[in-house]
Amino acid sequence: MNKTLLTLCLAVLSQVASGQLDFSKVNTIEHPLLTKMDSAITAGQYGSITSVVFAKDGNVIFEKYYNDKNIDSKHNTRSVTKTMGSILTGIAIKEGKIGSEKDKIFDYLKDELHVAHPNPRKMEITLEDLLTMSSCLECNDFNSFSRGHEERMYIIEDWTKFFLDLPVRSYPFEPKPEDQPYGRAFSYCSAGAALTAEILQRAVGQKLDAFAAEHLFDPLGIEDYTLHYSPEGTLNTAGGSEYRSRDLLKLIQMCLNDGQWNGKEILSKDWIQKASTPKARVQDGFEYGYFFWLHAFGGEKKYPAFYMSGNGGQKILAMPELKLTAVITTTNYGMRQAHPYTNDLMDMYIVPAME
Repeated sequence: MNKTLLTLCLAVLSQVASGQLDFSKVNTIEHPLLTKMDSAITAGQYGSITSVVFAKDGNVIFEKYYNDKNIDSKHNTRSVTKTMGSILTGIAIKEGKIGSEKDKIFDYLKDELHVAHPNPRKMEITLEDLLTMSSCLECNDFNSFSRGHEERMYIIEDWTKFFLDLPVRSYPFEPKPEDQPYGRAFSYCSAGAALTAEILQRAVGQKLDAFAAEHLFDPLGIEDYTLHYSPEGTLNTAGGSEYRSRDLLKLIQMCLNDGQWNGKEILSKDWIQKASTPKARVQDGFEYGYFFWLHAFGGEKKYPAFYMSGNGGQKILAMPELKLTAVITTTNYGMRQAHPYTNDLMDMYIVPAME
């Protein structure tokens, strides 16, 4: 190996080891599948895709923007923001502000003990129950009749009380938690994700947005973002905050690299492993960690991935086996085919091109 090539290889290895991404030069690769994907997106075959950015081995090798978006555009990735609740919980544990995810939520909500529909099981709800969308409360955004449906929360000022006042759920159409994989019954609940922020804010003793800036955004060099808040001013970890695609790629690259960034530990390796391993079964082929979705993508061969997901088919994804990170943003909000569209981009183009 000549000296120049050796120097380049060492630089790449150093970059991967630190978790850092270098956007000064995007090493776009020529691949017929990626050319075909680009043409299909441009032609509108996948609705309104706004960006596709991905990196392999820590090197950014594809970055394209569509539908009048560009490098500086901030994207409302909706429920991708839920995963911020997991990341910030891991940081709070690392900083000694929270004991563990096994802590009971009322340890941090001592002034909220008088709730509607009192039940001893409410007192046993843990942070892990919120992180895995599997608390005992009746909250299901996939069921418009659910008392805990997110649209009922958004018109209430006190989101914390909204969640805590919910009744205990029954299981008339599914097995009880003890009869399900991992001993949990998944129920998609934005109100529980929002409560995570309130608990974190009380635990860290400062505004959660300030804590996030100090311990997450600043170390990653994330400077241009728009945060959303609850009516009472708490950072909204149910959804909605807006980030640039490059910054979203930094977040997931940091997770792929076991919480490391530029030689600094942002999150512990232990938390990344916990957050990205199955804790609840959503449906066949899809499982859930700590506000991370788990699914395998690819053509003939499927590769496990953990990812942030949001309405419109948003995906902020890490695939450890291929050392691949990817960001796909869209404005296909509420579209039935939104998630299948971005699944197709991974299955038909990105993963096969990266194998």
